[in-house]
Amino acid sequence: MKMRRKKFIELNLDWGLVIMVALLVLLFSNCQKKASLASAGWPDSSHCASSSEVRASESPAASLLGKDSLQLHLESSNRSPALVSLSSYSQEKSVVSEAKAKIKERKLYHCPMHPHYVSDKPGHCPICGMNLVLIEEEKGKGEERMTLSPGAIDISPEKQQLLGVTFGQVTTRELHYTVSAYGHLTYDETRQFSVTTKFSGWIEKLFVNYTGKMVRRGEPLFSIYSPELVAAQEEYLLALRAQKTLESFKNDLTPRQQESQENQSWASLVEAAKRRLLLWDISPAQIEGIEREAKPFRHLTIFSPVSGFIIEKKVVEGQFIMAGENLLLLVDLSPIWLIADIYEQDLPFICLGQDVSVEISSWPSETFRGRINFIYPYLEKENRTVKVRIDLPNPGYRLKPELYGRINIHLKLGKRLSIPEEAVIDSGQRKIVFVVREGRYFEPREIKLGLKAHEFYEVLTGLVEGEQIVTSAQFLIDSESRLKTALQDFHQNLSGKKPERHKHLH
Repeated sequence: MKMRRKKFIELNLDWGLVIMVALLVLLFSNCQKKASLASAGWPDSSHCASSSEVRASESPAASLLGKDSLQLHLESSNRSPALVSLSSYSQEKSVVSEAKAKIKERKLYHCPMHPHYVSDKPGHCPICGMNLVLIEEEKGKGEERMTLSPGAIDISPEKQQLLGVTFGQVTTRELHYTVSAYGHLTYDETRQFSVTTKFSGWIEKLFVNYTGKMVRRGEPLFSIYSPELVAAQEEYLLALRAQKTLESFKNDLTPRQQESQENQSWASLVEAAKRRLLLWDISPAQIEGIEREAKPFRHLTIFSPVSGFIIEKKVVEGQFIMAGENLLLLVDLSPIWLIADIYEQDLPFICLGQDVSVEISSWPSETFRGRINFIYPYLEKENRTVKVRIDLPNPGYRLKPELYGRINIHLKLGKRLSIPEEAVIDSGQRKIVFVVREGRYFEPREIKLGLKAHEFYEVLTGLVEGEQIVTSAQFLIDSESRLKTALQDFHQNLSGKKPERHKHLH
């Protein structure tokens, strides 16, 4: 408050000096008129002139106008009355103009950090201690002033260089957008197989006796003894013997007897017994072995239906198992899944069949290629993401389940109006940039942004192509702009006016 009062006093002193000069000119004019009247027979006015000379020489205006100007006024008192009036007017005009020129030539200084502090001589700012700098002259009257928005400030090129201000251009450029997400590797659920039996029995021999073992398709897993299986084999062999016996007497039977229902029933019994073995997952080769040996096998060997790794083993040798009980879980890891979490703002850019690149921390110098084959139909409310499933080839089984990976999806957005990322001041509610006008005027402007593509922002509204914007030191410019606007609002409050609201202030 003291600083504003001091500035106000200094400005009033300047205008007071102008008024003093004007009063002095009027006093000189009055004395000249009296001198003219005295020459016409009126009382002597030399005393007035001399006293005026003394007072004028002692006044502050004498030092400002100089003694030559005062002597010019005093000498005019000896002229004729007809010339006094014209001479007085011209001299008054010249004195006032000379006084204004003197005041205009007066140099003022202010603090760069506190521009409201103004002084008529160089020195140091009493607030922050910085050196006072000379205030530059304003533009001439004939120079046109551009229309600037509230909060715009003027910064000279010298100050711009000291602040380190750099500029950028609003241009239309090709934008590329990258969707990045993190996920983890897991088993392909379509390639998991559970090994079980359709009959009860005892495990006599277990050929795969530890988790993680790799088995090939057709390799033996375990052998099992089952009374039910032995009985089914005997029924099949019995049906076969009966059918062969009937065929041996086939030549002794009449054609009508050969086509009898009894003979057809034995054939149906053989087919039913064989079908039962097949339904119990007894292979045709094993059934042929039963026929060839003509006796039931005490135990039966179960073979692997697929190639894969054993990730679960719930059986040991000698264990009694029930029909339908899960014994082993096999997984084929030649293809593997990556489940990634995509943020909801990136969902419009995700579609089925997209090619993605995957980075695994275990192989930092290598990039794996995959494809999106499924997008889950629900949103995870805890982290606001949607899961996507990516198929990854896994030759050599290098990729292991539960490894973490990062996916990158590169998209071409086409040509769009954009600005550099560093030019934007993000307040949380608004996005502000400073537009450069004529190289020295900085105007704050609110804009609306679209996507962020690497180091550029897409501009939706607020800027046009070709405009120049600030890309560094904009926070210092913003502080200066806010200070200027706050001072304007303060003076408007003092004058009783309602201050304007500026959008860039928050």
